Amino acid sequence: MRLRNHVVVVTGASSGIGRATAEEFARKGCAVVLAARREEALEATARECAKHRGARTLVVPTDTTDVKAVEDLARRAVEELGRIDVWVNNAAVNAFGRFEDVPLEDFRKVLDVNVMGYVYGARAALPVMREQGTGTLINVSSIVGAVAQPYSHPYGMSKYAVRGLGSSLRQQLRVEGVKDIHVCTVLPATIDTPHFQQAANYTGRKVVAMPPVYTPERVARAIVGLVHRPRREVVVGPAGRALVRQSRMAPALAERAMARQTDKSHLSHDEEAPATHGALHVPAQGEGAVHGGWGGRRRTAMRRTAVAAALAGAAVTAGRRLVRSPVGS
Repeated sequence: MRLRNHVVVVTGASSGIGRATAEEFARKGCAVVLAARREEALEATARECAKHRGARTLVVPTDTTDVKAVEDLARRAVEELGRIDVWVNNAAVNAFGRFEDVPLEDFRKVLDVNVMGYVYGARAALPVMREQGTGTLINVSSIVGAVAQPYSHPYGMSKYAVRGLGSSLRQQLRVEGVKDIHVCTVLPATIDTPHFQQAANYTGRKVVAMPPVYTPERVARAIVGLVHRPRREVVVGPAGRALVRQSRMAPALAERAMARQTDKSHLSHDEEAPATHGALHVPAQGEGAVHGGWGGRRRTAMRRTAVAAALAGAAVTAGRRLVRSPVGS
């Protein structure tokens, strides 16, 4: 499918995966509609997009927890650019802490942004796509939507919900006989974005990106690839794919591995951190950025092979144990 002149809406386009995705679509000749809470950062994204073939951009500051604001986002895209070919639900926030320590207002905010924001996006985009007869809705989940983590309970819950939303929407379209509207889910592994610096944190320890770390551009290319070739779900990052495979073969083992890895390398043992709401309720200041400074390719090159091999080996070992176990044991 040729993407040139497609109209693409991206939420969370002010930084990280959303910003990289908007730039990648612009590079393909698409018109991009940029949505997030921070107008200054969206304008910076628009300037970067315009460098690629002079791509058309539309900046629409949007709080995705506000259903009317999301409806207005879709309306403006259609009024000013004529249609919506692709809608990327990407805006997301996070809160780290022991289950009992995360304030309920923060817990609820994560679910509002990461779940209801996607619901509002889907309800705004799908009617437009139905009228057109074509379209692609892409929801960004996470590998923690396949194997949850300790210390990020609301985020893990939300990413499981995103996978469920995608599955149920695909089924609804199928039973209705709709063939040219696609719903795809993306599950990135750890990505080098500002996400971790902006998260709420009640652990007392600094949150760091858990290796191996992959680039936002890698996720952006996967998202664009889904428009060319729609798939139910795609996992981004070899270590992520190994973990998802392990979760299917030996879920208990995958949980134990994730728990150890999260406590060991997702929260610093050397740096303390004060309790903070992060950017949950008030957006971060400034023009935003694609990368978070976590090393991206360099750290990935050093560690991804070892981590993927270890996870795959553990899954194989668990599989052998399952085979040896008597039925019904």
